[in-house]
Amino acid sequence: MTGIASPPRPKRRVFADLTPLRTSAHYRRLWVGGTISWMGQAMTALAISLQVYEITGSSFSVGLVGLFSLVPLVVFGLYGGAIADTVDRRKLGLHSQIGLTVLSSGLAAAALLEYHRVWLLYTVVALQAVCGALNGPARSAMIPKLLPPEQLPAANALGSVTMTSGTMLGPVLGGLIVGWWGYQAAYLIDAVTFIAALYAMWRLPAMLPEGRTGRASVMDGLRFLGTRPNLRMNFFSDMAAMIFAQPKALFPAIAVLWYGGDAKTVGMLVAAPAVGALLGGVFSGWQGRIRRHGLAILLSVAAWGLAIAVFGMTRNLWLGLFFLALAGCADTISMVFRSTMMQTATPDGMRGRLQGVYIVVVAGGPRLGDFLAGTVADLTSPAVAITGGGLACVVVLALLAARWRSFARYDARSPQA
Repeated sequence: MTGIASPPRPKRRVFADLTPLRTSAHYRRLWVGGTISWMGQAMTALAISLQVYEITGSSFSVGLVGLFSLVPLVVFGLYGGAIADTVDRRKLGLHSQIGLTVLSSGLAAAALLEYHRVWLLYTVVALQAVCGALNGPARSAMIPKLLPPEQLPAANALGSVTMTSGTMLGPVLGGLIVGWWGYQAAYLIDAVTFIAALYAMWRLPAMLPEGRTGRASVMDGLRFLGTRPNLRMNFFSDMAAMIFAQPKALFPAIAVLWYGGDAKTVGMLVAAPAVGALLGGVFSGWQGRIRRHGLAILLSVAAWGLAIAVFGMTRNLWLGLFFLALAGCADTISMVFRSTMMQTATPDGMRGRLQGVYIVVVAGGPRLGDFLAGTVADLTSPAVAITGGGLACVVVLALLAARWRSFARYDARSPQA
């Protein structure tokens, strides 16, 4: 008896799908190098904040570190994406990684020479943001060229593991290293960690954008986004979560007011979403079977908003940490599908510019969310700001989904921007 063989069923995975690491040596080197260097960058970020405070004794001066990073990241995020759609992305990634290595080496040299100047630290932070804004779009646009479309959700889940593990462990290691051996050790270790990332970039083939014309306009990228409703909804859904349901700025206040805690309690509140995000990445094997990416994004963003709203109503610390972790897990799921949609529904010649817009949204959205949460909390109360913000996120998301109904029907098997 003969017949047409049915296609094999996808494996039912629980843990993160490691197929991209097994099938592509280029991606494997990029992922390993990126994981190591991300850890080093997180160490340096903490060390710079500690050094600024040691020099000035001012929390305001430490806060300026974020401003000196944010402005170049927003400005050069857009233009970095345009550049990534014009030149060899491998060379852009390699040169920006070299720039980051040189900057970390300069910090180490200044610390060894005991040249402690705040202006130098601010300058390095700004230049690091410029290099990061150039590197990010180039690196992200490379991934769809290294892997088949069906492996992109797994690759983005692995990328979330890199980011969250670095965010969690990097500051801890940085604090220990600064305490044991000083700032110069943290900066020097960061410089050394870039070797793996540089090697991965160096081994890549040329990555010229498809259909490049010699110039790539930022405005062309924004006009392209204006004609692609599903990609716009991708950004709008993320902004709804980050602007309306971002409680991080209120953690110091509620640690005292709600839980009678101290700085350790604040640290637990900050770490809880990262723990949830890491678990979301580790247990991401099921995500490769999902085809309705738009619906998955809507559900995960709604889950984020509802988890934040319930967190605002709790007064038990461990219950609050649970809902923050749940929100972090939902955020990772949303990020995996948003990144996959952006990579598959965007033409190769536009991927850099769309990634540049993404960097601006990711960098600016949480800052707007912090401002909104702080303002509402001062006018009313932290509970109103947090619970109201979570519910506002869900309501705004529902209105957006009703306006662009095709987003919920988006199918990864036939991606339509």
